[in-house]
Amino acid sequence: MNLKLTLGPALFFWPRETVYAFYEEAATWPLDTIYLGEAVCSRRQQLRTADWIDLAHRLADAGHDVVLSCQALTESESDLKRLRRVVGNGRVRVETNDLGAVHLASSAGVPFVAGCHSNIYNVDTLALMASMGAVSWVPPIEMDRDTLAAILAECRARALPLETELFAWGRLPLALSARCFTARHYNLKKDDCQFKCLEHADGARLSTREGKGFLTVNGIQTMSDGCHALLPHLTDIAAIGVSAVRVSPQATGTAEVVAAFRRAIAGDVVEMDSLPRPDGACLVDGYWRGEAGINPIGEHHHACA
Repeated sequence: MNLKLTLGPALFFWPRETVYAFYEEAATWPLDTIYLGEAVCSRRQQLRTADWIDLAHRLADAGHDVVLSCQALTESESDLKRLRRVVGNGRVRVETNDLGAVHLASSAGVPFVAGCHSNIYNVDTLALMASMGAVSWVPPIEMDRDTLAAILAECRARALPLETELFAWGRLPLALSARCFTARHYNLKKDDCQFKCLEHADGARLSTREGKGFLTVNGIQTMSDGCHALLPHLTDIAAIGVSAVRVSPQATGTAEVVAAFRRAIAGDVVEMDSLPRPDGACLVDGYWRGEAGINPIGEHHHACA
C-alpha cells in the first residue's frame, strides 16, 4: 500500500514543556511529515511564533520533513503579523487555512499545503490553488469517499500536480468562531479566558440531555465528540489516489496510533479495540461513508469503548 503517514498540528492547548516533550518523542516515530504550529487561537502563547519556527527548523535540521501550520481564523493585525512570520520562516513550507495565508504564501513563492479549512470542493479550485503554489491539499473533513474519488479521477485526467492528504484519525475540526466557547463555559470573557483550555488536554466534551456525547469544545473551535477513524479503509483510500493519511495528535496514545497506522499501511491487520482514543470516545467514519459524521464505524470494528 503506497501511502505516506503524517502527523497533523496539535489542535489542543498544552503546556510548553508538554509540547516540547511531545515533538521530541514524535521525532522518533515512523512518520513521513510532521506538522506543527498554532492553528486555532492566537491567545495560546505557551510557544510564541519564534518558538514554533525554531522548533520546525530544528526538526528539519534533524532530517524530518516539516510543515508549519497557519492559524485558521485571522482576526486582527497581530494575527496577520504572526501569519507573515510563519510564511516568511525561510526554511519549511506552510499549511494555509484561509485565502489570506494563500495570498501571502503565493506572493512570497513559498510552497504550501491547502489545509482542510480551505473549503476546496472541486477541481477548478484545486487548479487555482496549484497555480498559486499549492503542492498538496487536505480535503474538507466532511467530504465523502465517492466525491473525493471523482475529484481525484478528474485531477488525474487534467494532470494536476497535487498530492492529496486525508484527515484519517482524531477529533474532527468542524468549525471556528470569533467567540470562545471554553471561556463562555466558565462565564469568562474571551479576552480574559484565564487560558482555561489548558485544563482540557483533549478539549471539553459536550453531551446531549440524554447524556450522549455530541461535540467537543476547544476554545474557538468546535470539534466532533467521536474520534474519526479511517484506518479500516486504508486500502480503498490508497486505491482512489490519496497520497497520505493524517493522524491528529491527542493528549495520550498518539505514538500507539501512529504505530498502528504504519502497521496497517504495511498490510498488517490492526485490532481497533487496541487503539487509544481521546476520552475513550467512539470511533466514527460516517462522513467517509456519505452519512452523518457522528455515525460510528461498523460494529465488527468495535467502535465504542
